[in-house]
Amino acid sequence: MGTPHIASKSPYAIDVESGKDYYWCSCGQSKAQPFCDGSHQGTDFAPQKFTAEENATLYFCGCKQSANGAFCDGAHQKL
Repeated sequence: MGTPHIASKSPYAIDVESGKDYYWCSCGQSKAQPFCDGSHQGTDFAPQKFTAEENATLYFCGCKQSANGAFCDGAHQKL
């Protein structure tokens, strides 16, 4: 797999809704960050599905370097 594009050097704070599916962009090319718009087509990247269990504000990774998948782990601070 190639190296993802760094879309942002900070996380995206997103209000998620219980029961709703979200598809996090793993390639970094989506124009709908932090979510997938299909820009990964023809690459080894695929979106990561997340289903919210409750209404909450979550911090989705923008740098695409997180060891915690779609969610920020602070990896952007080392870029």
